[in-house]
Amino acid sequence: MSVAKFFWKIWLRLNLLTKDVDNDYIAEVSTTGNTKRNEDIAREIGEEGSEIKYDTLLSVLNQRDRIVCHMLQQGNSVLDGCTYISPRVLGNWIGANAKFDPADHKVTVDMMPSSELRAALTQVGVEILGVKNSGAFIGLVTDAATGLTDGTITAGDDILIEGDKLKIAPEGEGETGVFFINAEGESTAVTRRLTENSPKKLIARVPALPAGEYTLRVVTRFTTASTLLKEARSIEYNKPLIIA
Repeated sequence: MSVAKFFWKIWLRLNLLTKDVDNDYIAEVSTTGNTKRNEDIAREIGEEGSEIKYDTLLSVLNQRDRIVCHMLQQGNSVLDGCTYISPRVLGNWIGANAKFDPADHKVTVDMMPSSELRAALTQVGVEILGVKNSGAFIGLVTDAATGLTDGTITAGDDILIEGDKLKIAPEGEGETGVFFINAEGESTAVTRRLTENSPKKLIARVPALPAGEYTLRVVTRFTTASTLLKEARSIEYNKPLIIA
């Protein structure tokens, strides 16, 4: 049995998928920093003593990403030192002669840890911080088009956002609403009226965004049924949302 050299701090949060069970919790990893990107990887390679210049390292890493994307576009699986990525198509097919329909089917990929990453994770321990307070939070996002809760979403379709103290109030005010933040920090607001807008549940239409990774942000002054905050509060989902 491996001895833990690294520790993930976790909060316990009520499991929104088991609504009939009151004492069921899931773990939420307390992230200690920003999402790491190729710039960070290139910088760390340099700090380890590489003779290759930072700009060259970053160029190679970005080129590597483009090649992996192209390989997946061609229907190949890709295995590297961290992940195994394999093509997948979601949806039901009615009849032996069924054809692909973007309205019913979705092209995506599955990602699994490689044997090297699984071995590295055996050195990770867990420190439980306790039950997270019942303040405003986003606990679960479900893609209405596919029913998936793995972070994949569909542009132009609805997502179900569950948590607490999420109600957009006042609704229609420029500062408040549901927003998608891309990797460059650019924000795109949901402009279509929310199908549902309650403290524990929002149903929002995903804008026509390009493929990529996004941070979901809810901005509201809601706190109770009779009281609004003086300043708007931002609530972010702790998992990235991905449009394939």
